[in-house]
Amino acid sequence: MNDKTLSSRGELSGLDRLLSRVDQRLRQFAGEGSGSAQNLARPSPAHGHDEPTLSEREREHSAGLMRVNHTGEVCAQALYQGQAVMARSSDTREKLLGAAQEEADHLAWCETRLQELDAKPSKLNPLFYAASFALGAATAMVSDKVSLGFVHATEERVANHLRAHLKSLPGEDRKSQLILQQMLIDEEHHGQEALEHGGEEFSRPIKDAMSLASQLMTRTTYWI
Repeated sequence: MNDKTLSSRGELSGLDRLLSRVDQRLRQFAGEGSGSAQNLARPSPAHGHDEPTLSEREREHSAGLMRVNHTGEVCAQALYQGQAVMARSSDTREKLLGAAQEEADHLAWCETRLQELDAKPSKLNPLFYAASFALGAATAMVSDKVSLGFVHATEERVANHLRAHLKSLPGEDRKSQLILQQMLIDEEHHGQEALEHGGEEFSRPIKDAMSLASQLMTRTTYWI
């Protein structure tokens, strides 16, 4: 058996695993699969910390912010998965899947925190997942360079949201703060890594348009 055959089989196996993840996520939205909180690769930064005493208003605000971040991680999963499916090179695909695994940790952390705050994820998650998957696949169909550039621009937007949320969270909610602080570190790393791997730096008008689009998600999922 030659190296080319082995490489081809390895790539197919990777795609099979990726498509399985997509199927699991869709089943989860349909209420048929296990929750993402069961799929941790890293423990939550909030693990072992005491639950803070929050007023009802503070709890609802923390829950709203964490619901936004949970949906953001749903979108990130879908985006990376869509890009990985259509990636031109196996190296780019592996980079995307590696980042997606860290995003899966974020998703689980946010989901657990929502449960602790007696709140539920957004009902709009299936819609945002489908839209993000399609967008990720579309950018990857253009080129790996554009796909990775989109990752960088997206992570910049996410990092900005996280910084704003860290300032907005109730001061006593240390558990949510710890989660968002680690997420911020990871997102900034993903964005920088995408550029270093050959991603194209998007122009300011494109980034501004992406910021406007992201506001639709943040303004709806805070409440729904």
